[in-house]
Amino acid sequence: MTVFIGSDHGGFAQKQAVFSSLVAEGFQVRDIGPHSLNLSDDYPDYAIQVAREVQKDPRARGILLCRSGEGMEMAANKVSGIRAALVWKPEVAVETRRDNDANVIVLPSDFVSETEAQAIVRAFLATDFSGEERHQRRVEKMNELEKGLL
Repeated sequence: MTVFIGSDHGGFAQKQAVFSSLVAEGFQVRDIGPHSLNLSDDYPDYAIQVAREVQKDPRARGILLCRSGEGMEMAANKVSGIRAALVWKPEVAVETRRDNDANVIVLPSDFVSETEAQAIVRAFLATDFSGEERHQRRVEKMNELEKGLL
């Protein structure tokens, strides 16, 4: 599985730490950016880039970080096929993967510590979609909604 990671200036320091941790654990990680701290960068640029990379590969996962996470989540969810979820604790990461087949998580850097961020990411990457009929049905409804069929 390839993991794509990106942030804006608000999540830059945490992104660097999460990236390093994932690489050390043997994950194939692509840092979409930014590659240096830029206080005037725009979060949609990175959210869209990560989402488009995940869109290309159904097995890929995305991780986004910014201060509140809200803007990143909104931007990523504009990309077809992306189910981005704002996650603030490992249990939420497990639920959103297992029940909603989330393929991108967004971490609110102002509200989770570096240690918590790493635990959230590990839980997200270790959890598979359950595929249970009721969850599959709900994901399919989201896909229909995206296509304008609902």
